[in-house]
Amino acid sequence: MAATTPSRKGGLSGLYTGTGSFDIVGRRRRWYIAFGLLVLVCITSIVFRGFNLSIDFTGGTQLQFPTASTAAPPTVEAVGGVYERVIGTQAASVQTVGSGTAGSVLIRSESLNPTQLVALKQALLDSFKPVGPNGAPALQAISDSDVSGSWGGQITSQALIALAVFLVLVTIFLAFYFERSMAAAALVALVHDVVVTAGVYSIIGFQVTPATVIGLLTILGFSLYDTVVVFDKVKENTRGLLGLTRRTYAEAANLALNQTLMRSINTSLIAVLPVLGLMVVGVGLLGVGTLADLALVQMVGILAGSLSSLLLATPLLVDLKMRDPRYRAQAERVRARRARAADALAGAPGERPDGGPDLSDDGALATELCKERAMAAAASSPARPGKSGERRNTSRTARPTGKASRPSGKRRG
Repeated sequence: MAATTPSRKGGLSGLYTGTGSFDIVGRRRRWYIAFGLLVLVCITSIVFRGFNLSIDFTGGTQLQFPTASTAAPPTVEAVGGVYERVIGTQAASVQTVGSGTAGSVLIRSESLNPTQLVALKQALLDSFKPVGPNGAPALQAISDSDVSGSWGGQITSQALIALAVFLVLVTIFLAFYFERSMAAAALVALVHDVVVTAGVYSIIGFQVTPATVIGLLTILGFSLYDTVVVFDKVKENTRGLLGLTRRTYAEAANLALNQTLMRSINTSLIAVLPVLGLMVVGVGLLGVGTLADLALVQMVGILAGSLSSLLLATPLLVDLKMRDPRYRAQAERVRARRARAADALAGAPGERPDGGPDLSDDGALATELCKERAMAAAASSPARPGKSGERRNTSRTARPTGKASRPSGKRRG
């Protein structure tokens, strides 16, 4: 039986003040099962479904022409319809970039042969009449270029090297600043964030671009920051724990989670706001597809990192620490002390039921448990009006005063 503190509260009030009593570590098996199933689904999708790679990785043809025209302004749907009518397949992506006089339409597709390219450019000219440099519709207003897949491969290889270096440096830092078990738990959370983010892209079919790869690296720093904040509080709560018998390591870690829960939520919300601004301004107003790719991967990564920092990293840390015989022995001492305190509640306060010597620690814990139960009973039973005032008046009249106890001078005379 774990001792509870009367000031610990649940709900939104406890969440805001950092005095919540959410049992996150105690339900860690549920989180393990949920995260395990999620990772399994993501890995299965990555292996069998793969990714929707952009032409920066596969290679292809890119066409671009200005939105300024003598006909109706081109829309993404209309341009995609012209491409499908001429080529017979859908384009890899059709998007508008820029705005106003600097706006243009960008088409990316698989590699086109010269015959297909000429037919497509002529159809675009006939349908939208883009204005050329001379101010009149011209075929020269539609530019084309071949995109090599080697550039995307180079970006990916450099990103993998940067990821490996990042993980090595993070492991060294956490092992020296905290301890090896915290470094291992943090690395597991980081790997979870990468796998889940990549799996979401594979399951939903988001297009993977070089901006996506770059954005994947940026979310690792955020996830690590959130984990370090929680671990720092765990380190503070567990300092000198082996010599104490008030809490186990799991309870101290769960207390640290409750104390930093609101901070983690606020950090996540603050991190999401600029990403939303990036998506709204970059995509909605400017129509820049690169910003959409960058913001999308950050949005997915921030959500995955927030959940793993709270529900995965700290519970995993507890399991790693409880493999140490010293912490298992300390947990046994805590349970033994609480058992003695529970036995002391059955007898006189501060006195052993078997008539043995009084143990100050057990008596103090028993007294604390008695107070907690009395406060819980008083809070659960509604107060009757008028009763408390009558009791106070009765006790006040029964108390002797100094004047009543002194003999009067007239009687002595």
